[in-house]
This record gives sequence, C-alpha cells and structure tokens, in this order.
Amino acid sequence: MSQAAAQAAQDWTLEQIQQEIDAHRHRPGAMLPILHAIQDRFGYVPEAAVPLIAESMRQTRAEVHGIISFYHHFRTRPTGSHVVHVCRAEACQAVGARQLEAHIKGRLGIDFHQTSADNEITLEPVYCLGNCACGPSVRVDDAVHGRVDADTFDRLVDQLTTTAVEVK
Repeated sequence: MSQAAAQAAQDWTLEQIQQEIDAHRHRPGAMLPILHAIQDRFGYVPEAAVPLIAESMRQTRAEVHGIISFYHHFRTRPTGSHVVHVCRAEACQAVGARQLEAHIKGRLGIDFHQTSADNEITLEPVYCLGNCACGPSVRVDDAVHGRVDADTFDRLVDQLTTTAVEVK
C-alpha cells in the first residue's frame, strides 16, 4: 500500500497534524501541548506526526520519541472502542489491585498497552486515579469505579460489550 493510500485509510491527514503543531508551537514548553493536542484530536500520536513535530520544534525524531515513550499517557496506536485504566498505585495495591489486574488481563486476554482481538477494549495502567479511599479502582473511558473486584469488573465489561452489540 502506498503512503497516500495508507494515510487515506487513517482518521487523520498530515495537514491536520501540522495544524495542531502550528496551533501550539509558539507556546512555552510547546512539545507537551502539541502531543496532547494531537492525541486529543486523533486518539493517539500517529508515527507520521513524529518527523513533523521534530522539524517544527527543531528537535530530533529520537527526542520526540523519547518524550512520547516517557509519558505513559501518550499512545502511538489507535485504541479500542473503550479504554480501561487499572490503578497500580500503592493504596490500590494494598487492597487487592494486583489480583484484580491479573483477573482483568485474563478476562480480556491481553496485557497492558494492548487491545482486545475484537477491538473493543484497550487496557492501560495508571498510577493513581485519585480514588485512593475506594480502591482498587479502575477507569472505564471517563468513569472512575471504586472498590472493584473480579465480579464488578466482569459486570462492567459485560455492559460495555452488550452496549456495543446493541448499537450495531
């Protein structure tokens, strides 16, 4: 597939990426606002954005990759229909987050930074959801859930997949 055909199959264009870069490049510490803007608009930071960002910010591609890979928030691939974040902070670990994490990975059949085979759920770690008194906690899309155990998680996933089936 040619580069033009590959881009046509994406949800973004190089021009749209450049628009986000241009909108933020003159801000102090512009690299992070640029990366956030691109991810907010497209759901991830496409690989094709890296050379554009590097050139616009007078950085090397390695420097841009370094920033993207340093911050867990940035994704370089599209996500599934839903993103599940599992809190891995100490407060959640103290009340069973590691066991919950193992259950979630088994239930979904994926590890962190992966997407289920049906493209429904992407699993991501997070190091605090600010819900420490109600751990273990997970965030499903934008909703934080506390005191989650295996049964609670299974019900959440069943609701996600049931909703996805009803929409189709």
